[in-house]
Amino acid sequence: MTTLTQQQVLQGNTTKTTDPNGVTSLTFTHRSISDVSCLVEFKNLERLDLSFNNLFSLEGLKPCVNLKWLSVKQNKLQSLKGIEGCVCLTVLNAGNNLLQSIDEVSNLVRLRALILNDNEIYSICKLDQMKELNTLVLSKNPIRKFGDCLGKVNSITKLSLSKCKIQCIDPSITSCKLLRELRLAHNEIRTLPNELIQNTKIQNLDLGNNLIMRWSDIKILSSLTNLKNLNLVANPVAEKDVAKKIKKLVPSLQIFNARPIDKTTKNVTVGADDNHMVDAAGYIEKKMPQKIEKNITDKPTKFNNEEKSTLVVLNSDKKSKRKSSDLKDKLVSEEEAITKSKKVKHDEDNKLDKEEETITKSKKIKHDEETVHHDFTESNEKRDDGAAGKMKKKIRSKRGGSFAVHLLSPEADVGSGGPSAWDVDG
Repeated sequence: MTTLTQQQVLQGNTTKTTDPNGVTSLTFTHRSISDVSCLVEFKNLERLDLSFNNLFSLEGLKPCVNLKWLSVKQNKLQSLKGIEGCVCLTVLNAGNNLLQSIDEVSNLVRLRALILNDNEIYSICKLDQMKELNTLVLSKNPIRKFGDCLGKVNSITKLSLSKCKIQCIDPSITSCKLLRELRLAHNEIRTLPNELIQNTKIQNLDLGNNLIMRWSDIKILSSLTNLKNLNLVANPVAEKDVAKKIKKLVPSLQIFNARPIDKTTKNVTVGADDNHMVDAAGYIEKKMPQKIEKNITDKPTKFNNEEKSTLVVLNSDKKSKRKSSDLKDKLVSEEEAITKSKKVKHDEDNKLDKEEETITKSKKIKHDEETVHHDFTESNEKRDDGAAGKMKKKIRSKRGGSFAVHLLSPEADVGSGGPSAWDVDG
């Protein structure tokens, strides 16, 4: 437990004065301070920053009646008791504490900014007397509805109720005629009330991560003629590509789902009725008007009879020449086709001739082998053993050299396509 002392205050203030009444601004953050009762002597304080400490109470601030700016965020406050006497406060930041109620601020009529995010506040007191309040931040609190707490706060311009448990937008919001920024992300909102039509000054509307399902639930957006930034991320209604439809509904929109609306709708295909073309990159170009060539006879010109007849003859000659040229091209094409056909047939004939030649050679080799065998058998029958031996030697001599190698080689594989012409290693 750390207590702030008068000596520390006098040494730490920027004015370096030794008179407590001369100190108007103090900053003591990240000091683990839990007691500020010494500030009773500093009655002229206007600005005080006690963020990131261990404060449990603000009772020590009662004498600071001239305090205008106060930050006590990131402490351990469970109540704002002690703040009631600071009637000159214009800015109060008590975010990131343990607050459950904010009733103590109802009499701070000069407040312009009230920041109470990240607490345990479940209900909002009436803020009717805050005629100058323009900023109210209550995000990350278990607030289910804000009721009529804003019924008479006509000056508010920024309202944040994100990450609460709000199920519907209360009609009392219509009294906020000057509202420009409304943040309601991460709630349980299913539809936008028709009363929102009166909040025409809204420029920034965050409805991300809610339960809006139907297009009819957001049609009221067409009445927000000044809307420039809209977020519908993670709503069922925004699962499909609705950027073009949203742009048509809210022509003033510039940012949709945190992206420029023009880039979001850039790649949308343009209808056939539009005079545009969309290329592969999504860029839109205007179509070039087609040139219509008219016949020279369509032009209003003056001809005598002789010139007209000459023109007719010339036109007929051109047509006949064109027909003749087309016929000639057609004949040439047919001749080329016939030539190609003949060449293909010739190649096929050559291939068949080669196969027949191979078969003939194979038959001849086989016939020679049969003849030799027949002669050898017949000679064995007629001659005796000695003569037969001599005959065998004679046959062996004839089978020597290339003829013997030829007889030992296997038959050609006709029709198998022959050896492969591809390089094996390749």
